[in-house]
Amino acid sequence: MDKSSSASHAERVSILQSRIAHFHSTSTPFRVYHGSTNSTRHAGFDPSTVIDVSSFNNVLSIDASTQTALVEPNVPMDALVAATTAKGYLPPVVMEFPGITVGGGFVGTAGESSSFKYGFFDRTVVRAEVLLADGTLVNCSATENAELFNGLRGSFGTLGVLTLVEVMLVPLRSWVEVTYHPTTSSEQAIAVLRKETEKEENDYVDGVLFSKNSGVVVSGRLVSEPSSPRIPVRRFSRPWDEWFWIHARSTISSGNATCELVPVEDYLFRYDRGAFWMGMYAYHHFFVPFWYIFRVLLDYFMHTRIMYHALHVSGYTDRYIIQDIAFPAGNAKAFVDYVDDKFGIYPLWLCPLRKDGRVSMGHPKQFHGPVDGKNQTGQVYEGEYINVGVWGPYPSSETEYVRANRELERRTSELGGLKWLYSRVFYTEDEWWQQYDKQEYDELRKKYGATALPSIWEKVRDRGQKKEDFGGGVKGLLKRVIRSNALLSGFYGIYKAVRGGDYILKKKSA
Repeated sequence: MDKSSSASHAERVSILQSRIAHFHSTSTPFRVYHGSTNSTRHAGFDPSTVIDVSSFNNVLSIDASTQTALVEPNVPMDALVAATTAKGYLPPVVMEFPGITVGGGFVGTAGESSSFKYGFFDRTVVRAEVLLADGTLVNCSATENAELFNGLRGSFGTLGVLTLVEVMLVPLRSWVEVTYHPTTSSEQAIAVLRKETEKEENDYVDGVLFSKNSGVVVSGRLVSEPSSPRIPVRRFSRPWDEWFWIHARSTISSGNATCELVPVEDYLFRYDRGAFWMGMYAYHHFFVPFWYIFRVLLDYFMHTRIMYHALHVSGYTDRYIIQDIAFPAGNAKAFVDYVDDKFGIYPLWLCPLRKDGRVSMGHPKQFHGPVDGKNQTGQVYEGEYINVGVWGPYPSSETEYVRANRELERRTSELGGLKWLYSRVFYTEDEWWQQYDKQEYDELRKKYGATALPSIWEKVRDRGQKKEDFGGGVKGLLKRVIRSNALLSGFYGIYKAVRGGDYILKKKSA
């Protein structure tokens, strides 16, 4: 770390320390504000009780001797990749949306197509600097304050305020040699997915189910040069490039595996345009033909930073089933069959995860239930996991929407699944603590003086949308009218996203 970067970082940490110490001395609960979010939960912050870490967005140094980077927590993935590739390195796990931050990946849950090999993003962090709830600054790693270091995984900022992380890197290779494997059933897709993760040469593996009888498993190898000069080059980042999932679907028509060469950054952020396939639903909503020419012309609106902004303002999180869930690999098919039967939502995303993924997901209990229809006779499940991403519209009343999500959560629990907690949580508090280890988590919070911070449950529990959230007077009435009309709320979301500005930290009225 150079002296100027070190001094600037230390100065900003000192300011945070003072603010946190003040809250601690006055017994004032506070929350941490990052300036952006990829969550779909309802959120609002009071500026007077917020620790603002939005300025902690610098890559401080890259060390070739240790192959690590010192990074502040609010650095987004695209900035991290740009900084490391300029020095000839690459983070081994990169979240597919460029706006997701390093801190979010560490204390949240971030399993991506390289996670079968390297684990969740938090497994690539080797050290962290944290401000505890009383303002004490500590360092933690596998050998220093190890209990805190491990507890930070999936803690969602409820053990302290993250100010710096050291992330491992791998040597950069500029291309990903991508192979598309057609599949004709969920059973086959999961079997191929698991087979590809066993191949040492693969660095990336994920899959998409387009329907009950059609899917693709995509494997990728980092390469400096293609294995054959005849492999075509494909890109996904330019406005005229086809969206990744649409292109992947087109490759399976022949029924044979096909291979392409993709620039590494195009591969890493291949799902940014269209937010996987959620952008398709925006076209349907506004009665715009989902044609290639319109995808080119409207490309600006179809990147995840814009789409998340519009999603929050429009209230569309209340009209879609949006869940990512990790299951013991042998139970993934049962859940896919359940989604097919109850919701008929396609496409679905499949992402294989390493055995140690469960402990990164919000301090959960161990799973002892049946896997692949076979009882474990009381044993703890210690195998691999597969994430199933379910994202699609569910037009219904609020009552039916909540009922459907609660039923989905019940099925998730039965199959040993754990939700990504960026999504809305419909568990009751009792149901929540049946999944998560309250005793161990509370003891850790008490040990590190974090009980004044909100718990994970307090942060993620569903609050719905209340009348007072819209404000009072004519402006509040107009917001309620707009939100009640699907088309108007959609246009309002686009307007606010294009206008920019903050959509989470609400200003207090005079």
